[in-house]
Amino acid sequence: MTEQERTALASLLYQLADDDFLYAYRGSEWLGLAPHIEEDVASSSIAQDSMGHAAMYYQLLEELGEGNADALAHVRLAHERKNSILVERVNGPGYYMEKPEYDWAFAVVRNYCYTVAKKIRIDALKSSSYEPLAAAAVKINMELYYHLLHWQTWFTQLYQSTETARQKMDEALERVLHDFGDMFDYGEHGQLIEEMRLIEGQGILLDRWYQTITPLLVELNVTLPEMQMTRNGRDGDHTEDLNDALATLGEVYLIDQTATW
Repeated sequence: MTEQERTALASLLYQLADDDFLYAYRGSEWLGLAPHIEEDVASSSIAQDSMGHAAMYYQLLEELGEGNADALAHVRLAHERKNSILVERVNGPGYYMEKPEYDWAFAVVRNYCYTVAKKIRIDALKSSSYEPLAAAAVKINMELYYHLLHWQTWFTQLYQSTETARQKMDEALERVLHDFGDMFDYGEHGQLIEEMRLIEGQGILLDRWYQTITPLLVELNVTLPEMQMTRNGRDGDHTEDLNDALATLGEVYLIDQTATW
């Protein structure tokens, strides 16, 4: 593997790791705030699974020579992160320990759209030319069926509920698609990532995403808003929401980076 190829591989791994790391964190903020106790347990379990997936990718980066996995997760600055914009967005106004006014409709739409995208990427990664990544994808895939079923159920039920619920879901879908444009983007090393057959082309995966969600949207009589790319997180262009999240995520680790956790 040439140095350019190693850099391209690392870039893809950072995208996968950072996506799940931030997605899991935003999910964990719902602990104690979900609509009912059963959902509190279920969504917390999904967040825990997702953090485990992020840890697997960070471990692959450590094995690639990028540095300590814990440090890669907790120390890197916002401009070094390669997660999509969608997963870094706050759940709503407030702070989870101080008057949170979170938006459950936004959580459901974000989680459903992201999980569909994640399942499509994982299915593609199972055939990756980089065998350690392909093996990780096989393990992660075993949990995704339940994650996807959970969020699709919520997505469907809320759209089939009251007019108020449907309006909130429409507003949430607009917000999610506003930030979805970089989800399947591979950043500056995208061409080499595809040439190395680390994963299928971004256009192919995006088409699959549309093909996957369209039947349900038709069934629910939902019009999908236009997808936009206001920023590209794959190239390190992020919002202030990410800075705030990283400050919280690294708070304990940064007290003593030499400690054994």
